[in-house]
Amino acid sequence: MSGSLRPFAIGAAVVAVSLLSLQLVASRYGFSGPLPSIVNDFVGTPKSMAVPWGGLALALVGVAARVRVWALASAVAIDLVGVVVRLDAGLPFSVGNGAVIVLTGLALYAVARRDPRGLKAACLGGLLILATKIGDVWLQITTIVRPYVLDEYAQLADHALGNPSWLVGSALAELGPGVYAVLHWVYIQLPVAAIAIAIYQLRGVTTGAWPSHYLVRTFLLIGIVGPIFYILFPVVGPVFAFGPDGDGFQLGNFWPTVVPFDGTPSAIGFDGETPRNCMPSLHTAWALALFVHSRRGPWWLRLGGSAWLVCTLAATLGFGYHYGVDLVAGVVLCLTLESILRDPERGWDRARVRIVAFGTTIMVVLLLSYRYLAVQFGNYPELFGPLILVLMGAVVGMFYATFFAAGGNDAGHVGRPA
Repeated sequence: MSGSLRPFAIGAAVVAVSLLSLQLVASRYGFSGPLPSIVNDFVGTPKSMAVPWGGLALALVGVAARVRVWALASAVAIDLVGVVVRLDAGLPFSVGNGAVIVLTGLALYAVARRDPRGLKAACLGGLLILATKIGDVWLQITTIVRPYVLDEYAQLADHALGNPSWLVGSALAELGPGVYAVLHWVYIQLPVAAIAIAIYQLRGVTTGAWPSHYLVRTFLLIGIVGPIFYILFPVVGPVFAFGPDGDGFQLGNFWPTVVPFDGTPSAIGFDGETPRNCMPSLHTAWALALFVHSRRGPWWLRLGGSAWLVCTLAATLGFGYHYGVDLVAGVVLCLTLESILRDPERGWDRARVRIVAFGTTIMVVLLLSYRYLAVQFGNYPELFGPLILVLMGAVVGMFYATFFAAGGNDAGHVGRPA
């Protein structure tokens, strides 16, 4: 094997071992693991119709135009055959098999041609798909290792921010199903927006060098680091702990009309199905990453990044999936991890060390205060509410000053060579 392909072989081995380990865990505890889901993507019913096609779109940036045409035509043809077969058998409509099969073919084609650029693009597309499989298993694991949740603490601390989930949830109820449908689509199609920005950033890799930094790197790092906090601070969200989706485990049907206040919070036992995936809000972190990486693009990319961020924040709160304190933690997490990756050619200078250390410290302070100062947060919102926002604003301001202000550059901008 040539030296240029050896890192890909090592990465493939690491991914294979991770998938097999997660499958063993899934089999041990009686739920479906990543391997059956991968098989369904090839020959069954894909869990998602958008993610496989998004992965293929990302892979196509690394191949020539002629190969793209053949790849797209083949994927469409395979999916059309699959649709006919499914409908004839009385199965639900679904697409995505063609995208996964062709994506695999592109990876094999790149290996055969010893093409590191094409293989790198195919691997990025594959990682996007596999990350969703790994994420599904991890969410199941959170229900096993953390049977108790800390929603009472999070909700009490959220009084300092005025319980925004209750406010936005009530507003969405008044706005009607149309607004709800739009926000729901934006919420679940976040990977599609990420792929659109990534394709723009990587559109010139077949003729030039890869950019030194691009959105996919941040997306993957958030997906690796963020779920660790689900174990450290397990939370299910307002609509589950305080609303109608708790299936009998909720503390009451308060959300979004009545804001409860319990000055003696405690961990509460919850079911084995609802993921403990609220703290921090990774949807907020990912949407903010979209926003940051769209800033130096054309007007339509900047507009799309801004709209996706606003709609995602509205959806996370208005659907009752998150508390306001979750969103604050998501912002700090995103900017801290982005600071690790951004502008790699500058190295670990004083400014990078400062923003990473500061963001990490603020993240720790926020989580500890949500857990151990929740009563004080609830009793003195006029003090702790502004304090939370000042801490978050300090991270935002330092990030801007480090990478954007005073001639700072956007390392995710297309054309910046590795």
